[in-house]
Amino acid sequence: MAMRTELGATIRRLRKEGGLTLVELAVRSELSHPFLSQLERGLARPSMQSLHRIARALGTSQQALLALSAGPPATGRAEEGVHLVRSGEGMPVAAGSSGVARVLGASGFAVHPVEFTWASKCFEEYYDHAGDEFLYVVEGEIEVDLGTTQGQQLHRLGPGDSLCYAGSTPHRWRALGETDRVRVLMVQNVAGSPAKAHGEGE
Repeated sequence: MAMRTELGATIRRLRKEGGLTLVELAVRSELSHPFLSQLERGLARPSMQSLHRIARALGTSQQALLALSAGPPATGRAEEGVHLVRSGEGMPVAAGSSGVARVLGASGFAVHPVEFTWASKCFEEYYDHAGDEFLYVVEGEIEVDLGTTQGQQLHRLGPGDSLCYAGSTPHRWRALGETDRVRVLMVQNVAGSPAKAHGEGE
């Protein structure tokens, strides 16, 4: 509940800094006004898809939103901060129809790591954002769909495989085989994106 409250406060702050009303954000994100109102008050649990739409409307990425909401580095100065996340900790977020994402990063860092467990067997909507993205498959098999300028690319990845691509490339992925055996580490580098002005990056 505390994490949802912090996420809602972060969205409200960025919305107000951008001079947007809730209704305007609802139109830009194609989400309902009541849902956004509940989200800002910490009463709704968003999915990664809804966070992606909100982030795009606010000029940032969903990972950056989550990192801002996870709080500042736990110890040390801003330039040498340390953020420790133990097993079972981290902000949980719904990721698709059956998946769960665990936010491992915090504000003040130029990278935003997220661990995904479980996954849908069906492709869902594409994501795109500033910066670069790195995928590493810990367990299970996934298929990554990249909408590059040269056309669609499909990459099948298993344990130990990794993939890097520009975040601006439309991308999405799905599970192959047993959905409950999928575990993926995603690291997003959004240094230089609009989120940097709110504490991201150097």
